[in-house]
Amino acid sequence: HHGGARMTEAVQTRVDGAVIEVTLDRPRANAIDAETSRELGRVFADFRDDPDLRVAILTGAGDRFFSAGWDLRAAAEGEEFEADYGEGGFGGFTELPERNKPVICAVNGLAVGGGFEITLAAELVVAAGHAEFFLPETGLGLIPDAGAVRLPRVLPPVVANEVLYAGRRMDAAEAMRWGLVNAVVPADELMDVARNLAGRIVSAAPLAVGAAMAVARLTGHLPLQEAFGAMRSGGLEAYEQMLASEDSDEGPRAFTEKREPAWKGR
Repeated sequence: HHGGARMTEAVQTRVDGAVIEVTLDRPRANAIDAETSRELGRVFADFRDDPDLRVAILTGAGDRFFSAGWDLRAAAEGEEFEADYGEGGFGGFTELPERNKPVICAVNGLAVGGGFEITLAAELVVAAGHAEFFLPETGLGLIPDAGAVRLPRVLPPVVANEVLYAGRRMDAAEAMRWGLVNAVVPADELMDVARNLAGRIVSAAPLAVGAAMAVARLTGHLPLQEAFGAMRSGGLEAYEQMLASEDSDEGPRAFTEKREPAWKGR
């Protein structure tokens, strides 16, 4: 890789059945500048819109960095912190609208700053044993926007605060203990475990997975009674689609006939 690597080199994709694997490959630290973020955004928008794809796995090349986050070299050269990261937000999927398909992060090394924030936005996370998670932003005179919003919602306050204010580094085992990752595995098994997890999701009904995601996203901020009301109001499209689907008849039928269901996604 020489300077000015083509975008296609920085973001590599591989499709296996209903699963797309996206690999961020920007030596040395898999940092993300605005151009790379927009490229990732295009990949994840295509994933969202492709009826044949069900799950995405995002990982980093090499074994040292998952992603060092925002490209500080690009910043030093004048790229604004608030640059245009594309419709998917920083890293391609963190703010992508209408995405009802899950992303699995396979964290192959250090998840730093924006790299950590990306894992917080994923639906599922598997991590290599040597992975670490931390947010250096306050030491650089900034805050991690997504981290400042998300971490206090998913960690005990004192832990979130130490990560945010004091640069506390979490190893994979600790991230697992706080519920930030689904599994910690040996590095050489990481992609196999991620693919296995993706396969288990693929074997579930597409519209049911999409409805579960949409319900969580659209009701997560509501009090419980209001959340149930919103879900059953008739206005939650993914939920209505699932209820009216052929697949919702096929599932019980396959169960009673003691066979695997044949999902149509409709």
